[in-house]
Amino acid sequence: MAPRTHHQLAAHRAWSGPAATVRPVEAIGTDHVLCLTFDDGPHPVHTPRLLDVLAAHQVRAVFFLQGDRVTEHPDVVRRITTAGHALGNHGMHHDDMSGWTAGRIASDLLQTNAVIRQAVPYAPVPYFRAPYGAWGQTPTVATALGMRPMGWRLAVTDWEPPGTDELVRHLTEGVAPGAVVLLHDGGGDRSQTVDAVDRVIPALRAHGWRFALPDAEPSATR
Repeated sequence: MAPRTHHQLAAHRAWSGPAATVRPVEAIGTDHVLCLTFDDGPHPVHTPRLLDVLAAHQVRAVFFLQGDRVTEHPDVVRRITTAGHALGNHGMHHDDMSGWTAGRIASDLLQTNAVIRQAVPYAPVPYFRAPYGAWGQTPTVATALGMRPMGWRLAVTDWEPPGTDELVRHLTEGVAPGAVVLLHDGGGDRSQTVDAVDRVIPALRAHGWRFALPDAEPSATR
């Protein structure tokens, strides 16, 4: 049997005894700063459009990648990292992990990181977000594997989708200092999300908001 990696050993220690409560991060500060995050990609159409929008506005974001979509569109993942965005692990198949054992969670997260590394071998994956926000034991396991669990302070239900104008309204009215904002670039038609992001960034900046990435503690996986 192959020897365990450093992160596998750390994860084993984390779930082999009483686990401390790990709370997902929902805010990155208390100032007029926001963190944009995008789930369920990469998508072959909407993610490249979104990358163009973010580049035009000089905003960096966190992309929470779904493993099976990474295997389908590794070129899009490479575009994400080349543009300077951060990567997050969003599970291999977007499963609800809330009832899973720690060992099963770790297997899924490690598999997801492995396929991401196949696309971008040297890119760190410092963040994790549970599909559906169904956390269960995932925050403890992700932390043991070197990833920071990230929740959100603002979700604008762009998975419905409600229309671009409504998304813009939800974003402009719902922001709060330091908020992590949940949006989607995959999992369906995300054209309204891309259009809303294009409109809302300059609108928020005009009111003194800025955009930033979170800290990557604990140390990122490699």
